[in-house]
Amino acid sequence: MKNILVLAHDDEGQEARLQAALDLGRALTGHITCLDVTYIPPILGNDYSEAGYAMAAVLADETTRERANKVTLEARFAREDVAWNWVDATGEAAACIVRAAALADVIVLNRRLDNPSVIDMRRTASELIVKSGKPVLAVPGESRGIDLATALVAWDGSPCAAAALRAAVPMLRLADQVTLFSVDDGAMASPIEDAATYLSRYDIHPVIRRIEVQPGGAPKQLLAAAASGQYGYVVMGGFGHLRFTEALFGGVTRTMLTSSPIPVFLAH
Repeated sequence: MKNILVLAHDDEGQEARLQAALDLGRALTGHITCLDVTYIPPILGNDYSEAGYAMAAVLADETTRERANKVTLEARFAREDVAWNWVDATGEAAACIVRAAALADVIVLNRRLDNPSVIDMRRTASELIVKSGKPVLAVPGESRGIDLATALVAWDGSPCAAAALRAAVPMLRLADQVTLFSVDDGAMASPIEDAATYLSRYDIHPVIRRIEVQPGGAPKQLLAAAASGQYGYVVMGGFGHLRFTEALFGGVTRTMLTSSPIPVFLAH
């Protein structure tokens, strides 16, 4: 996990994204690519109506803000002890990130921001989890870095959980403690012991924490574990069930992208 792609955009979540990317870059001796996206509102195009002119004004303001953002951040990164480069892009955020992520090992974004920016962060993270083929590290807007010493790995035996576990190994090897967490509803395809055996081959020896399903189910129980103060970040599969089903019934991924108090590392 040497190639870290982070979204640079002047919004309230930017500092959280940058700090998490810097922590990863230093810990893994990696390289950070800052992708500065100037967002184009979808309605903008050949529409010369009043709405079109309003959107043009939004784009002009976006362009001005992101030019200033680039100047500030390039000066900052020049002082940081990590390798980095800068890429400019203009368009819809998820599409720009997918194009830039071809050789990325992980994408650093926000989960849902409490004060929405021009870019819908939860929707963008959701799109990238499914479409990019890369793991996404989604951080709360108020966080300042990532504590790599303690990790909570959510395990439900699904292919998505296995994909997240495999992708997170470079981070998990840095942890002092890794906890494998399972909400047992009797439908697990692959037992949690298999995940522990897999990690042991990387000299990672996790604690297994298996709990019975309670009212509210796995989303509520995983969120409570994340909020316990015992862990620095969560590793989990993203959208292991159909996304429209999660949207209707409130899946684990949606819950964590909405409310997790700590960073969430997701893979599909």
